[in-house]
Amino acid sequence: MGIEEKIKQNAFASEAEKAFVNIGYTQSYISNQINNRIKEYNISIQQYNVLRILKGQHPKPVSINDITDRMVDKMSNASRLVEKLRTKNLIERKQCSFDKRQVDVCLTDKGIEMLMVLTEKIDHVINDHLHLKEEEYSTLNRLLDSLRKD
Repeated sequence: MGIEEKIKQNAFASEAEKAFVNIGYTQSYISNQINNRIKEYNISIQQYNVLRILKGQHPKPVSINDITDRMVDKMSNASRLVEKLRTKNLIERKQCSFDKRQVDVCLTDKGIEMLMVLTEKIDHVINDHLHLKEEEYSTLNRLLDSLRKD
């Protein structure tokens, strides 16, 4: 079903407008699919993103500023997300040894285990939506990368 039918809009001002609406609608759809799979673990997509960032550097600690820079959702408050994950014993916060103003963050063993479980759940969402060929996903990624001006 096309975006027109999904949002009950007959026409768009341009194909570019239609594409932007379609990207937003699709992002919301994917987020809902992922949230439905991980909500039982009381972890948000943004918290999952922080866990993935930390796993990418593990066992090295990561500063809050580095986490902020790497976040998919730039509107997220990394400090707040880190604190929520800390209260769940999924991460540890430590004062940086060479810069006392900087806080370093690293995964706990429990955080690594949680990340493995969540990744499996999210992999199921991805596998449920493998409707395109590999080269089509490549083209989609190239087009999305080209759309951004960063």
